[in-house]
Amino acid sequence: MRILFLGDLHGNWPATLAMEEAIRGLDADDIWFLGDAVGKGPSSDLTCDWVRTHCRHWIGGNWDYGVGGREFSEDGFFWDQLGEERLSWLRGLPPEDELTFSGLRFRLFHGRPLTPLLMADSPREEFEAVLVTDRGRFDGAIFADSHRAFVRTLNGAYVCNAGSVGNNLGVPRAHALLLEDRPLRMTILSVPYDNEAAAEDARKAKVLPHCDAYIREVLTGVYSR
Repeated sequence: MRILFLGDLHGNWPATLAMEEAIRGLDADDIWFLGDAVGKGPSSDLTCDWVRTHCRHWIGGNWDYGVGGREFSEDGFFWDQLGEERLSWLRGLPPEDELTFSGLRFRLFHGRPLTPLLMADSPREEFEAVLVTDRGRFDGAIFADSHRAFVRTLNGAYVCNAGSVGNNLGVPRAHALLLEDRPLRMTILSVPYDNEAAAEDARKAKVLPHCDAYIREVLTGVYSR
């Protein structure tokens, strides 16, 4: 059994295509989307449609809800590009789910708005807070949001971040997380893509909000907003 987890495509079409090519030979039994199909990049319509076509399970992220709910006026570029049918789909995404894999029960979510921004060095109590809910204590958590892939152990549990496909920070490559059974293996995929092509797509969009910040992020992996 192989399950792939990915998120934060953020309108980066070259990165999404590179990830598609990389996972084609993995023979994954399932693909989970961990939120943020849209926003930031110039091709949110394409990345949104990719998620709907290639993933079998979906979780909403802060950008999905923000853009889908028309919360911020500066996101008009994305509203016009996506159209009402896609915006409605984004608004309706569930905030979390769960999965039992290799005998372990994992809580699946994006991150914000459900939790604080979780980083590899976040305080232990913030990770403990997402492992314990009114449904009991989970054996692990799998999420996205911070755009930095990592796997960490904590008091008998695993906390795993899938990184970002389209806007990864630290290392400007497309990232995802692969879980394999018997024995349990957790593999971070790091896929190179044409970063300059992604930057050029943004330049051509002209009215893309915070265009310069997005370009710097995809070229350098340095957060710029």
